[in-house]
Amino acid sequence: MIVIRSKFVLLVILIATIIPLVFFAVSKKIQNADSTPVEEIQKANFKSKSVPAGSESAYEMNLTLNKEGMFHLDSSVTIKNTSGDSWENLVFYFIPNMFTKDIAPHLDHPAIIQFNEVTVNGETSSFELNKDTLNIPLREKLLKNQDVTIKFDYHFTLPEKGLRFNQNNGNYYLAQFYPMVATYRNHKWNKKDHRFKGETYHTGFSDFKVNYDIPKGYTMASTSESDQYPSENQGTLEVRNTKEIFIALLKTKSIAETDQGDVNIRVLGLDENHALYEDISKEAAAALHYFQENIGPYPYKQLDIIIDQLGMEYPGVVTSHSLYDTPVQDDEALKRMVIHEIAHQWFYGVISNDSYHEAWLDEGLADFATTLYLYSKEGKDIPYKAMYQQVKNLEPLPVNLPLDQYEANSSSYIYGKSHAMLWKLFEKRGGKKEAEKFLKSYYRMYNYKEVNTQEFVRFTQHYFNLKDQNTFKEWLKL
Repeated sequence: MIVIRSKFVLLVILIATIIPLVFFAVSKKIQNADSTPVEEIQKANFKSKSVPAGSESAYEMNLTLNKEGMFHLDSSVTIKNTSGDSWENLVFYFIPNMFTKDIAPHLDHPAIIQFNEVTVNGETSSFELNKDTLNIPLREKLLKNQDVTIKFDYHFTLPEKGLRFNQNNGNYYLAQFYPMVATYRNHKWNKKDHRFKGETYHTGFSDFKVNYDIPKGYTMASTSESDQYPSENQGTLEVRNTKEIFIALLKTKSIAETDQGDVNIRVLGLDENHALYEDISKEAAAALHYFQENIGPYPYKQLDIIIDQLGMEYPGVVTSHSLYDTPVQDDEALKRMVIHEIAHQWFYGVISNDSYHEAWLDEGLADFATTLYLYSKEGKDIPYKAMYQQVKNLEPLPVNLPLDQYEANSSSYIYGKSHAMLWKLFEKRGGKKEAEKFLKSYYRMYNYKEVNTQEFVRFTQHYFNLKDQNTFKEWLKL
């Protein structure tokens, strides 16, 4: 009896000693991972449900520009049907057509579009072009997991005073310049009519290869990671797993370069205000560093910032200068615009969403990340009450309506109200530090996937262990 009792006492002492050590080790591991125990449990139990694009696409293009400003594009795209349906046709966005004389007669110098040929698997095909919707009929149904190759051959010019797809003082901005494969879901092509306010196109992640031949004297800024200054007039750029490809051909007067880690940041300006461009490059480097530390890796080794045109994001490139026809008021406002567009490299560029139906998921989150960076940088408290006051008098509309269901004040909801309500999630749940952890977890869960409102709510509800969806009813349509 005495021997048994002694062994029992020793066992109790041993357990009492080991348990705290194990708990300390586990806690230390979690702490080193920069995450909370709750977050670790979530990672083990939560499975993402992304929205499928319905297809996989790979583009290959030959792009040339002559000295008179006429482009020629020979573009092919191989499309694999990954939906559960058989297709009788293919649908593309063709946004350049929105700036032609017939559709935009108000433009003094509209775009010219001349199709030479369209082929399907090497055979000449008919097509229907209605505004920005390009419809290609298929002679045989395309079954699940089958692919088809479409080739487009056409000449075009860029309009003056266009929108994104534009030329200005001999500088060319090739945004959405090629036929872009629409997404396919709910047994139909997910394609809505073009709107001039907001981003009304939505594509899946694709691979791109572009061979180019342009006149000498232009600086190229593109989605490519290896643009040079001065630029070669002939070459090839390749990008994989990206939403779209953008190319600008610029008569640059000033360029400011800096490096942030292994990312080369280039600020390209069209006047000689080099001091401003240097300031912008420093701000961009600080913002890029912050976003990489607190959200996730930036996907490219180069970031181009073009100080001209509408404030807009493209993979690997941002433009900044104006809100539509209104230039920003001062240098600080310009810097904030640049930061917002950089934030889109994560919210749109890496985590995708349908910007026609649920624009708040990129615009609201990009604005949220922008203010998170600015308040963290300046060491300021979040002015929660002031944020809520700004949206208090808005009509009680949700922020996740399609663009055509808002009036002229859509930005008040998609940017303003969504931004304020996102902050409200953290007012009593850890503030800035927890917001950073939330974005990092969100990025880890959804990088290179598409999210909709339903999935965002599901993730957030799980993250905060919310018992119901009452937190979201004030601002989201569920």
